[in-house]
Amino acid sequence: MFTRRHLLRTAAAGSVMTASAALLPAWARSANAGNTGIFESRGTAFDLTIGHSAVNIAGHTGHAITLNGTLPGPLIRFREGEKVTLKVNNTLDEDTSIHWHGLLVPFHMDGVPGISFPGIKPKSSFTYEFAVPQSGTYWYHSHSGLQEQQGHYAPLIIDPADADPVQADREYVLVLSDWSFEHPHKVYARLKKDAAVYNFQQRTVGDFVRDARDNGLGPTLSDRASWGAMRMSPTDISDVTAAAYTYLINGHATEDNWTAIFNSGERIRLRIINASAMTIFNFRIPGLPMTVVAADGLHVQPVETDEFQIGVAETYDVLVTPTRARAFALVAESMERSGQVVATLAPETGLVATAPLLREPPVLTHRDMGMDMSSMDHGSMAGMDHGSMAGMDHGSMTISDPVAQTHDHRMGVGVDNVAMVRVSRIDEPGLGLESVPHRALSYSQLRSLVSNPDTRAPGREMEIHLTGNMERYMWSFDGVKLSEITSPIIFHEGERLRVTLVNDTMMTHPIHLHGMFFDLVVDNTDHKPRKHTVIVKPAERLSFDVTADHVGDWAFHCHLLFHMHAGMMQVVSVLPRGASDIADTGHTADAPAPAQPSEERAQPYVQVDKQHEGHRR
Repeated sequence: MFTRRHLLRTAAAGSVMTASAALLPAWARSANAGNTGIFESRGTAFDLTIGHSAVNIAGHTGHAITLNGTLPGPLIRFREGEKVTLKVNNTLDEDTSIHWHGLLVPFHMDGVPGISFPGIKPKSSFTYEFAVPQSGTYWYHSHSGLQEQQGHYAPLIIDPADADPVQADREYVLVLSDWSFEHPHKVYARLKKDAAVYNFQQRTVGDFVRDARDNGLGPTLSDRASWGAMRMSPTDISDVTAAAYTYLINGHATEDNWTAIFNSGERIRLRIINASAMTIFNFRIPGLPMTVVAADGLHVQPVETDEFQIGVAETYDVLVTPTRARAFALVAESMERSGQVVATLAPETGLVATAPLLREPPVLTHRDMGMDMSSMDHGSMAGMDHGSMAGMDHGSMTISDPVAQTHDHRMGVGVDNVAMVRVSRIDEPGLGLESVPHRALSYSQLRSLVSNPDTRAPGREMEIHLTGNMERYMWSFDGVKLSEITSPIIFHEGERLRVTLVNDTMMTHPIHLHGMFFDLVVDNTDHKPRKHTVIVKPAERLSFDVTADHVGDWAFHCHLLFHMHAGMMQVVSVLPRGASDIADTGHTADAPAPAQPSEERAQPYVQVDKQHEGHRR
């Protein structure tokens, strides 16, 4: 995408990338020399300039907001425990920011305007300083407006202070992303007018005839009636599709044939980062098994698979060992299968892997509606058809799980659905991967390589609902969007909590908690996978345990950028030991009592900076 002259000019303008790294092609370097296939900057002091750049995507010129003039921005690499300084220069005419995704930084270094710092003003600079007690694969991106969609993102790797348990002969970073030549605010405005504007995979008369032949006319008519009553389409998998997006690997479209080089028999580590704004990808290398060795930056017990679904903001490290000197396709297919990006893993340059055909699009079912009666044991509902259930008064519904019966989240125009049947889907590999003819990874297969650092049983539980109105394109937690929130969710320093997420929508949501890793409840062992982002499937009930060990104010949101922009975001305030809740809940930090989320509140999040000024560290 960028000429050598452009890259040298960028380096001279302040990047700390070395000239040798800029000149030496990635395939010619060894893993030890940083063979990652993307520009790399190592050290403890970094200069980053955020500005406007022209980019070339698949032969078309576009405009981007970039870091040091490249898309994606430079790979930053440093060592666990090192104190690093990152000076960020904003040359834009608008505020900007950088959030260090997944890094355990002090909260005022987290980079979320309005929550942890005021943002970086136009034509000004801000210096981040921190040392982190972790290693692994991460990334960084803007948390200001919709800049992330415009190219403001980049990879970040932290090398372990001691020996890395994962050894490889080479490694490559694969940054997956989605690019639109439409301005993101225009894309968002179109979604607000018509949430299905980019869905060109609607069911046809031919689909009806086929379904009636396979399933019978009556069941097919009933199915169509239930979807009509819900005013939803069973093909409405992703809000923005290949109708608007060009999918990229390391800033390159399929036509560019980005290539990673290998020698037969080499052990290759692929660090895969989903840095897209709105696209959940299914990643596979046809004909080459992958061994997953890390998730969200932290090591897991090796598990071999052929494909996995990677949510927005998730990262996976995999090992592959090609034993044949042939070209393999690195395939990232969008979850709704409207498009894909393909790169090449080959023994020499110039080879082009055969891109597989797009697979049949997945289709939502009654299970995704939250209306799978086979998961319920409610005799009183036996005579109800799906159409009548779709038209029920949600406020009077009997919810299938007892915890949800006591939970009172806000109903109104922002909530068009409450899943009647919420089920655990932790064993499922992801929408569309349930019936593939090969192995597909599920969360339940992941186990932490080392024992979880906190093995206490949770002392408190809370439930948070993922809510929305698809027709009006409104997204929220517990029926309350960000602009309506009057107080943050309260954690108390040192306490162990269980947070249960209930997806009342028919969309898949990657949910991210800043400032803390959480232990995904896949079993009762002490080796639960530790993550910072988790995919919550439609009508799913999913739990994680978290230790509130970082005092401060932290963002908590869906990482689908337009969902967050529409309001699917909250603030988690971790209060220090000895501090009482700011709100009049009657609970103290020393003796927190179980309560519903509506009671777990403090002062308005817009006042958090002032309210917590006295107990920041």
